Amino acid sequence: MNVVEIIKKKRDGGKLSSDEMKFIIDGYVKGIVPEYQIAAFLMATFFRGMTKDETAEFTRLMLHSGDVIDLSSIPGIKVDKHSTGGVGDKISLPLAPIVAACGVPVPMISGRGLGHTGGTLDKLEAIPGFNTNITIEEYKKVISEIGLVMIGQTKEIAPADKKMYALRDVTSTVECIPLIAGSIMSKKLAEGIDALVLDVKTGRGAFMQTYEQSVELAQALVGIGTSFGKETIGFITDMNQPLGYAIGNWIETAESVECLRGNGPSDVMELTYVLGGAMVMLGRKANTVNEGIERCKEVVQNGKAFEKFLALVERQGGETAYLLHPDRYPRSVFQKEITASDDGFISSIDSLELGLSVIALGGGRTKVDDIIDPKAGILLKKKAGDRVKRGEVVAEYFTDRSDIVDAIKTRIAGAFSIKASKPDTSPLVISVVDKNGVTPFRY
Repeated sequence: MNVVEIIKKKRDGGKLSSDEMKFIIDGYVKGIVPEYQIAAFLMATFFRGMTKDETAEFTRLMLHSGDVIDLSSIPGIKVDKHSTGGVGDKISLPLAPIVAACGVPVPMISGRGLGHTGGTLDKLEAIPGFNTNITIEEYKKVISEIGLVMIGQTKEIAPADKKMYALRDVTSTVECIPLIAGSIMSKKLAEGIDALVLDVKTGRGAFMQTYEQSVELAQALVGIGTSFGKETIGFITDMNQPLGYAIGNWIETAESVECLRGNGPSDVMELTYVLGGAMVMLGRKANTVNEGIERCKEVVQNGKAFEKFLALVERQGGETAYLLHPDRYPRSVFQKEITASDDGFISSIDSLELGLSVIALGGGRTKVDDIIDPKAGILLKKKAGDRVKRGEVVAEYFTDRSDIVDAIKTRIAGAFSIKASKPDTSPLVISVVDKNGVTPFRY
């Protein structure tokens, strides 16, 4: 086969055969197909898409480009959660230990920041010493010992996706349903899970900015999970403003600690409990999502969830001192304030602009090999719906970059829209997507 002809076929809207898909993916993993040709393939796919059959085959090939972990020797129904990415989305950090504290094993293989969104691995690695790069044997030991493990992709797990993930980030081919679905599900199906809960974002700060696109992605993900025999539930959740108040790797980690202590922002706590309730239900430790929510609240209130997180961090080499005393964490060289331009109410906060601003501050990547500054970020002081007075602080930002510290101020300030009247509120959790279809979410 000829790689150029395969790229041309996809570019012109053709449907690739299983053999053609296998040729290009296997060739990339083995180093035969160069990165620039894969970049062209990704861009062609971005514009032309894939059929359902192509997407399923793409996922299968990505999955079987490496090992599929067997956790059958570990008691219990293993359940994971995946988010399609959002600004301020630190949910995995409090969620995983909460669910594990409820008795449901959580094997979690996560990714790094992608585009304007943060990554769970980058947040975990903001904890000094935390090792996300452990072997599969160690992965099995950790979950066997404490019922929870959080790592990144190893060279054995979906290596095609591991290489392609970073390339998508820097070739502007992230927002593509087949590529997103194949990437997510190949990792999740490889990690040894029995069931999966999906958080599919919608809105200005999401990759899928319209509700219809988000539903389409959720249905693709649920369809793939179901076809592989994994019970899969998706939630469509709002990403028109950041989750919580912290945007940036360390400050989001610190906010996650507050959530585990029961003091987190109301939106972060709400979403954590809903997703956790679904995971606990799928893990057969509750009969309904609502019952699962109550179980999650209980382990936060009695301190078992925070204890579980400390055990995880210690087991994977991290220093727990900063989690117990976040104020001791190193500070950025520059700390600046953003003030309100007028009296009124915060009518909206542009998540996308703030996510891109954090990258400029040093908290994200524009190239595959960029080194992230975990201290860099933005801390909101006001959210949509809050009343403000002219000159009142609405956000703070942190960076070590002297070349950007003043120039970025206008961009961050521009993300806040202020109007005279209080805006209408919209639900955080909008819909549920499962094998039976799409329904509005109700507590």
